[in-house]
Amino acid sequence: MRQTEVCIIGGGPAGLTAALKAAGLGAEVTLIDRNDYLGGQLIKQTHRFFGSKEQRASERGINIARELAEAVEKEDKITVLTKAAALSYYKDGVVMVKQNERIIKIKPQKLIVATGGSEKNLMFPNNDLPGVYGAGAVQTLVNVYGVKPGRKVLMVGAGNIGVIVSYQLLQAGVDVVGIIEAAPKIGAYWVHASKVVRAGVPIYASHTIKRAWGEKEVAGATIMKLDEKWQPVPGTEKELDVDVICLSVGLSPLTELLWQAGCKMEFIPELGGHVPVRNEDLETSQPGIYIAGDAAGIEEASAAMMEGALAGLNAAEAMGYKVSDFKEQKEVVMKELNGLRSGPVGEKIRKGLAKAIS
Repeated sequence: MRQTEVCIIGGGPAGLTAALKAAGLGAEVTLIDRNDYLGGQLIKQTHRFFGSKEQRASERGINIARELAEAVEKEDKITVLTKAAALSYYKDGVVMVKQNERIIKIKPQKLIVATGGSEKNLMFPNNDLPGVYGAGAVQTLVNVYGVKPGRKVLMVGAGNIGVIVSYQLLQAGVDVVGIIEAAPKIGAYWVHASKVVRAGVPIYASHTIKRAWGEKEVAGATIMKLDEKWQPVPGTEKELDVDVICLSVGLSPLTELLWQAGCKMEFIPELGGHVPVRNEDLETSQPGIYIAGDAAGIEEASAAMMEGALAGLNAAEAMGYKVSDFKEQKEVVMKELNGLRSGPVGEKIRKGLAKAIS
């Protein structure tokens, strides 16, 4: 049995910042990640962030991941377990972890769940053909392994991820035939969408994919227009010559461990699906269990880092670790987090959080 003061599950942006903040207050931390690297989704994000300095404006995700991972590895109070999958949570507070075919039992005093999210799928005929990918998988192939997924791509979804990955595909020499979006307007920030538009990629709003074509792999796709009631309009079908269909239709919070722990869960569409109810300190209905990042609700990586910092500070402070500037540190994080969620762009998140905070 491994004893630890704070156990953090997930080594992405939320988990890394949570570990650094908790250790910074003096807590002993065990950080667990199922991959053989730290950084989570940041390691495939080659675009520059924007916002304030505290939100890592002008920095690329891959560089942020490297910086955070190096800081974690240098911190004596943080023990890192990579290639370690958190299998289960038990009523006595034990987290069961599998690493290198070995089972490890971890008993933390405080637990922070920062497990991220998983890609949603889309139902259409032949969606199981080779050549149908999630946007995250395409990002991994191109930005991590340097492998082109195909020659001609149809992107389904014009949110930030859809247009960012489309631009990264163009940079890799892949032809993006078009981007379709079911909503009447794209969801991506114009700073991202303008890049692909200038490159000549058409964006079809109020469109959906009708079917994929092919025998053993994707050989084409049919798209069609949607009316104001989101119903397909007969006679508007358009055939596209593509060998890749990339789905960027959203993420769902990965919350299996929180269900196991008995946390109160609510289905909140604005946050991506079922998420745990929490207080303003990000503590769930189960005392001592905190959440951060996409496991708490789907947002941008900048928000995940701010939430991780908040969870790490609160978990350590709840154990009695206090520093003179704790209040100031927390206020700075909250100010940045509220700034990220301000304005029309953050309206959906604010609405979701109003339902999630008890």
